[in-house]
Amino acid sequence: MPTAEEIKQRIEASIPGARADVEDYTGGGDHFRATVTSPAFAGRSRIEQHKLVYEVFGEEIGGPIHALSLKTVIEGEPGGQTAIDPQTSTRTAADRQPDAQPAA
Repeated sequence: MPTAEEIKQRIEASIPGARADVEDYTGGGDHFRATVTSPAFAGRSRIEQHKLVYEVFGEEIGGPIHALSLKTVIEGEPGGQTAIDPQTSTRTAADRQPDAQPAA
């Protein structure tokens, strides 16, 4: 399983000018929360920004990385505002399974 530091390094190496803050928010090594700041997000929708980050990990999302919650920030925006709003997205194993039912 990757560590928060390894995830941070991979994001920063894959997205031009990116700075990432990554934490393992459950302590189990498979649920991570990341804030990623990059000028590469300029001109992209929040969905496109998150897709750019998720593409770094491909099939690992839903596997070794069970969940990755993202907040993306466009570097250089006044006040360091988030792309659209302060909400985050999370991609989990259930996102890869079209027949998955929500937990009750």
